[in-house]
Amino acid sequence: MAGELIVEKIENGTVIDHIPAGMGLKVLSILKVDAGSKVALLMNVASKRLGSKDIVKISEKKLDENEVNRIALVAPNATLNIIQNGTVVEKNEVHLPKSLYGVANCPNPKCITNNERVKTHFTQEKNSRFRCHYCEMLFDTSELSF
Repeated sequence: MAGELIVEKIENGTVIDHIPAGMGLKVLSILKVDAGSKVALLMNVASKRLGSKDIVKISEKKLDENEVNRIALVAPNATLNIIQNGTVVEKNEVHLPKSLYGVANCPNPKCITNNERVKTHFTQEKNSRFRCHYCEMLFDTSELSF
């Protein structure tokens, strides 16, 4: 069939769906997959919900809480599908957490977290913006780096 893309299904691992188009590479960089990982990245796939989306499939990978929180910063409505024995056993939407501990770097170069060994701490405020607990500056999710 013309225009159809066939991607092998995974037996065990994670599928991250509903990633905004163009953000799939950012999700891959968050996950720090190595050369030995079996990964599929689909970009600009048609989506009823988003119009266009990216999808990441990673074999033999279960995400930890920090990885999920980082993904939420770049893809706040992504869906995580946990695959076991070729079947989806768990499906969850990611959400921006109320607090972030040691997940993202503070963009303020004068913040103590950038000058001393202090773990970052952000609290979500209105409009999905995050306030640094230490320097008290407010940042958009797009300003936070990992």
